[in-house]
Amino acid sequence: MNKDKYSAIWVSHTSITDFLQCKRAYYLKNVYKNPKTGHKMKIVSPALGLGQAVHEVIEQISVLPTEKRFSTLLMTRFEEVWESVSGKKSGFPNIEVEDEYKRRGREMISRISKIKGPLAQKAVKINADLPYFYLSEKENIILCGKVDWLEYLQDTDSVHIIDFKTSKTEESESSLQLPIYYLLVTNTQKRRVTKASYWYLGKDDFLTEKKLPNEKDSFENILDLALKVKAARKLGVFNCPYGGCRNCIPYEMVLKGDAEFVYVDKHNVDIFITKKEDASNHTESIIL
Repeated sequence: MNKDKYSAIWVSHTSITDFLQCKRAYYLKNVYKNPKTGHKMKIVSPALGLGQAVHEVIEQISVLPTEKRFSTLLMTRFEEVWESVSGKKSGFPNIEVEDEYKRRGREMISRISKIKGPLAQKAVKINADLPYFYLSEKENIILCGKVDWLEYLQDTDSVHIIDFKTSKTEESESSLQLPIYYLLVTNTQKRRVTKASYWYLGKDDFLTEKKLPNEKDSFENILDLALKVKAARKLGVFNCPYGGCRNCIPYEMVLKGDAEFVYVDKHNVDIFITKKEDASNHTESIIL
């Protein structure tokens, strides 16, 4: 069939993970639009705000030449970026909770500024706001996503995938993130991928290298999952396997009017916060 990215099914690490966790949550986060405004919705949290701020600083310097990346203090960048996630914009229930998350963010930025590591080396920047490729032209399915950093390895003219982690928990070995990133980077730029690592910014001064996934197995697995997403969208069947779970219940609260509307973001997505909780109860995972 002819390529048509506007009618294609777009999948990403985040959306596929949503689908696997709870089809109802997938629908409410990725398909549903408010019939009055035509807007999608998103629920923010302190952990998401922290991750967004740290990753925004990294994104800012990723587009700069190597010699200019640290000409402005990263902490200065962080303080400026934090304003965009402060207060209700990230669901901080009070200044004490926000200060604790901001302290953690400062520690991460201080670690990056001190170690620098791959951020001081040459990098490959994919020339696209949202890199994507056709996972299947026949099925009209597109795989998309943003990879945090691609270090250029000059000796082998290859790239090193690096993902920065702001959560307290380590990525599961069964995570689909590396297989998806491997496929994305392989198909959206010309150099081979010869290395992949995580950098757990909250605790480590070093990168944790990961075994590269098998390309054929990764492709077949991700395509199979994408086809299941496509089938569910075609049938319009998006049921929670538990009759309500921690993934879909917060979004059901939005539909019932039990969540607080905060603002409309630059992508015309309605931003909400749910009931205020102690910081220890907030999810510590984030995918960006």
